[in-house]
Amino acid sequence: MTTTEARPAVPPVERSKRRISINPRQSGIYVAFALIVVLFEVLTGGALLEPQNISNIIVQNSYVLILAIGMILVIISGHIDLSAGSVVAMTGAVSAVLMVNSHVPWFLAVLITLVVGAAIGAWQGYWVAYFGIPAFIVTLAGMLAFRALTLTVLGNQGIGPFPDAIRTLSNGFTSGYLGNIALGPLGGADLVSVLAGVAAVAGIVFTQWRKRAGRMGYGQDVDPFGVFVLKIAGIAVLVLALVVQLARFKNLPWVLILLAVLVLGYSLVAGKSVFGRHIYAVGGNLQAATLSGVKVKQVTFWIFVNMGVLAALAGIIFAGRLNQAGPTAGVNFELDAIAAAFIGGAAVQGGVGKVVGAITGGLIMAVINNGMSLIGAPSERVMLVKGVVLLAAVAYDIWTKRRAAS
Repeated sequence: MTTTEARPAVPPVERSKRRISINPRQSGIYVAFALIVVLFEVLTGGALLEPQNISNIIVQNSYVLILAIGMILVIISGHIDLSAGSVVAMTGAVSAVLMVNSHVPWFLAVLITLVVGAAIGAWQGYWVAYFGIPAFIVTLAGMLAFRALTLTVLGNQGIGPFPDAIRTLSNGFTSGYLGNIALGPLGGADLVSVLAGVAAVAGIVFTQWRKRAGRMGYGQDVDPFGVFVLKIAGIAVLVLALVVQLARFKNLPWVLILLAVLVLGYSLVAGKSVFGRHIYAVGGNLQAATLSGVKVKQVTFWIFVNMGVLAALAGIIFAGRLNQAGPTAGVNFELDAIAAAFIGGAAVQGGVGKVVGAITGGLIMAVINNGMSLIGAPSERVMLVKGVVLLAAVAYDIWTKRRAAS
C-alpha cells in the first residue's frame, strides 16, 4: 500500500508575497480618471484643481451622483431606468408645492417627497417584477407620464424660492468651528474639515486592513505588504488633498457629506448584505438565482423603490440648488446616470458593478464637462467627447471579458 506525503500548507504570509494581482476591469477606471484629471489640469493651466472649482464640480453634479448610486444597483440587477430624470422633475415639483405654496415645514415636506418617490418606484417596480413587462418599456412610459405630471403639478411654470435649509443643503458649506490652521504655501484650512479628512482616511485604512487580513485568513492571494501600503498611502493623499482644497475655499459642502454617507451605506449594502448579494445573483444569472431560492420578484421590486427614493432626493437637491422647481428640470439626467454606471465598470448584461465605480464614472463625466467649459469648448464638442468616453468604457469592459475568457 503506497502513501502519498501531504503537501505542507503555504502560510498566508508567504502567499501574500507571491505576486502582485491587478484586475484591469477594476483598476482601469481609476487610472483613466487620474489621467483625465491630469490632462485637463494641464489644458486649463491649473484652474481645474483650484479650491473653488473643485467645490463647483461636486455641488453642480451632486444630483447626478445621487442618481448614479441608484442606477448602478438597477443595472447590476440586469434592468435599466429611463424615467429617473422625469422623476427628479416630478418630485422636485411636489416638494415646491408643499414648501412654497402650502407652507409645509421643510423637514415634513422632504419626508413626504421621499415617500412620493418611493411610491413612484413601487409603481414601476410592480410592472417590472410582478407583471413581467421589461424595465425598458415601463420606465420609458414613466419618463413620458411623470414629465406630463410635472407640467400639471407646476402649471407649466416655476415655483420658488425654497426655504433656507434646503438651499443650504444644496449649495451651503459647513461652518468653521475651531478656526483655521496654517498650511504653509497652501494658506489656511478649516481645522474641522481637515480632521474630517483624517477620520475618513483612518476609516479607509481600517476597512482595507480588515479586508486584507480576512483574505489572508482564508488563504487567498493578496498584494505584498509594501504594495498594500503604497495603495493606502495613495488613497490617503488623494482624500486629504481633496479635503484641504475644499477647506481652503468654503469648507466642506453639505451635499458632499450627504454623498459620503450614501456611498458608504450603499457600498456596505451592495457588498456585505444578503440583499446586495441577491442583487448580484439576479443580474449575474437569473435562472440560477431562482433555483437557489432568491426571491427575484421582491429583489427587483425593492430596487426600483430605492431608485424612486434616490430620484426624489436628487429632485430636492436640484430644485434647492436652482431655488426653483421648473418644468424642464431633470432633462437627460437619466442618461448621465446610466453613463456614469457604465463608465464606472457596470456590465451591460448585469451582475457586475460597484457603487464607488459609479461615483467615479460620474466624476469623470463631471470633470469632462467642467474642464471643457474652462477651455471654452463648444457644447457639441463636449457631447462628442462624452459619447466617445462612454463607448470606450463599454468596449473596454467587453475586451477585458473576452481576454479573461481566453
